[in-house]
Amino acid sequence: MELLNMHPLIVIVLTPIAALLAGLFFMGVTRKFTARIHWRYGPPITQPLIDIMRMFSQRPVSHGTMFHGGVILSLAGALAVLLFIPFGNIPPLSGSGGLLVILYLLLVAPLGLALSSGEGANPNASIGISRKLMLSLGYEVPLLLILLTLMTRYGTLSIYDIVHAQQETQWALVTVPLFISGIAYILILPAVLGIRPFEVVQAAQEISSGPLVEYSGPYLGLVHLEHGLTLVINIALFVNLFMGGAQNILLFFVKMIIILLAGLSINAVFPRLRTDQAVSWLWRWPALLALTGLITVMIWR
Repeated sequence: MELLNMHPLIVIVLTPIAALLAGLFFMGVTRKFTARIHWRYGPPITQPLIDIMRMFSQRPVSHGTMFHGGVILSLAGALAVLLFIPFGNIPPLSGSGGLLVILYLLLVAPLGLALSSGEGANPNASIGISRKLMLSLGYEVPLLLILLTLMTRYGTLSIYDIVHAQQETQWALVTVPLFISGIAYILILPAVLGIRPFEVVQAAQEISSGPLVEYSGPYLGLVHLEHGLTLVINIALFVNLFMGGAQNILLFFVKMIIILLAGLSINAVFPRLRTDQAVSWLWRWPALLALTGLITVMIWR
């Protein structure tokens, strides 16, 4: 039975489960691929799954209602975003795929994590939260300009309509008016994913993993699950918006792996920037390219 012919409720239930497994796989690939670039053997790809099982078997330690409530809110926000993103031929909520809705829901996960880690009253967590907010301010400006460019070019807010338009013609990444915006998106993608040279939020050498410093046991496991979902969401957004999505889930997964490995290649060889350097760079080159892309599309019409 094709996924498109399945009952919508079954699709809504299966999509988060598949995304959680894909997120754990991506986290395992991240460790293994980075280790091989560094001439190390690295842990097995299944290590994140083993870690999650170990964390959920440990005794939880909470700092209050907001501490565990924020973690649940963060994971719930990530799960909600999944329902508005097409994964190949899997459309959980195909009639409600507005980009503005996705943008709003993307704020729920970091907000929940900020509320939760702030309850721990650890200074390293507070520094990590402030760095996350500053970094978000850096990449959200060019990201908004990029999304405005896509909306202007395709005349719709629906991510599903944008994907279908690319499948009928060609990828947005290789079209003349959207090529500049695609390059801008590629430049901010490491910051969106939180990898080097923009790994300023969980800098273990400086602030002991930042927002994660007070987490242990099941709470740390939930945070890792949310991180895996965030990887899947952000890579899936790029594939849908600039690589035309895919006609089936297998091809979509292959495209996501290619983008992930490209980002990890940068992560493995570049040093980490300071927070001020990261924000300054994001506002300079990606924002300038995104603005140029928006102007180009408006003139091209």
